[in-house]
Amino acid sequence: MNYRKDKYGNDISILGYGCMRFTQSAGKPDMLKAEKEIMEAYRAGVNYYDTAYIYPGSEACLGEILERNNIRDKVNIATKLPHYLVKSKENMEKYFQEELKRLRTDYIDYYLMHMLTDVKTWKRLRDLGILEWLEEKKANKQIRQIGFSYHGNTDTFIQLIDSYDWDFCQIQYNYMDENSQAGRKGLQYANSKGIPVVIMEPLRGGKLVSRLPQQAINLFNSYPKKYTPAGWAFRWLWNQPEVTCVLSGMNSIEMVKENVQSASTAFVGDFKESEEKLLKEVVSIINAKMKVGCTGCRYCMPCPKGVDIPGTFAAYNRRYSEGYKASMIEYVMNTALRKDSTAASNCIGCGKCEMHCPQHIEIRKELKNACKVMEGPVYKIARKVILLFRAY
Repeated sequence: MNYRKDKYGNDISILGYGCMRFTQSAGKPDMLKAEKEIMEAYRAGVNYYDTAYIYPGSEACLGEILERNNIRDKVNIATKLPHYLVKSKENMEKYFQEELKRLRTDYIDYYLMHMLTDVKTWKRLRDLGILEWLEEKKANKQIRQIGFSYHGNTDTFIQLIDSYDWDFCQIQYNYMDENSQAGRKGLQYANSKGIPVVIMEPLRGGKLVSRLPQQAINLFNSYPKKYTPAGWAFRWLWNQPEVTCVLSGMNSIEMVKENVQSASTAFVGDFKESEEKLLKEVVSIINAKMKVGCTGCRYCMPCPKGVDIPGTFAAYNRRYSEGYKASMIEYVMNTALRKDSTAASNCIGCGKCEMHCPQHIEIRKELKNACKVMEGPVYKIARKVILLFRAY
C-alpha cells in the first residue's frame, strides 16, 4: 500500500474505504460480509474508513467491526456532522455523541461538515456557535481534524476553502468531472492552501466500470497495459500529487484485492502522456451521448441571476449518459440544496454568458431545454420539501 501525508504529517493510505455501500441484508448492513471485506483491506494496509450519520447502519457496523477486531487505534475514522439537521449548538453535541456511541469510540480522527453547500450555510452554522464547539472538541481531542465534503461548482468550493482554516476536504472528482464539480482547479486550489483532498465518487458510483460504452471498453482492451476500467480511473487520480486519498465503496473481496493491487503499484508520474490521451478519447466516447458540448471551462460565469450553467449542463448531459436517477440527484444537489437557487429556471435570457463561451454554445436555448427536462414534477416537489425543511 502507498501512503500520502495529511496536514499534520500522518500517513494516510491512498486507498480509503467508503462505507456507504455495505451489502444490505434485511434492511441493514451484512455484518459478517462487511467484516471480511474490511479486514481484508486492513491487512493490506488501508487505514482510512469513511462513513456518515445518515448512511443506514454504516457507523454502527463499522464501529462493531473495529471493536471486535481490536483495531480502532490502528485506523482512522472519518464521519460527518449532519448539519442540515442541526438547529442549535445542542443539536451538534447530540448528533456527535450518538455517532461516538455507534462507532464505539471516544474520538473521531477526521470530522466533516456533510455536504456543505455554500458559504451562507457555513455562516448559519457559525451563527449557531459551531466554531466554539469545534474548538472545544479539538482541545479535548474528541475531534482530531476538521473538514467538509462538497458537491457543487468550483467557485463556491474556493469560497468555502477560504472561509475557515480547514484541516482537509472531500470532493467528487474523476476523469469525467475534471472540469465540473470542484474540478481540477478546486483540487489544486485546496492544495495550494495546504489542505489535503480526499476524493469521493472516483468511479461515478460505478458508472465508469459498469456502464461504459463498448467502444470505450474496446479502447482500454487495445492498450498494452492491461488495467481494469477501475484501475484506469484510480491511476489517473493517483498520478496527481494533490490527491491525498481516494475512497472506494468496496463490497466484495475481489474488489478489495483489485483496488489494493492498484494502490500498491501507482505512483505520481507513472501515468504517461499516451495514457492521458487514451482517457481523453474515452471521455469523448462517453460525451458523444451528451446533449450540450459544455467543457466546464466556466468562462460563462458568473451568471447575474446565479444560474450554475456548467453544473446544469453536467447534470443535463448525465441524464442521457447515465440515466434519470443519477442526473436528478446531481441536479438537485447542485441547484436546490443551496440557500439561493442556482437552477436553470432562474435564467432571464440576458445573453451575457454567450458572449464569453469559447464553444459558442447557445446557452440560453440550452438552459431552456435543460429546464424542461430537469425541472419536472419530481424536481419541484424536492425543491418544496427542501424549502419546508429549512423553514422548520
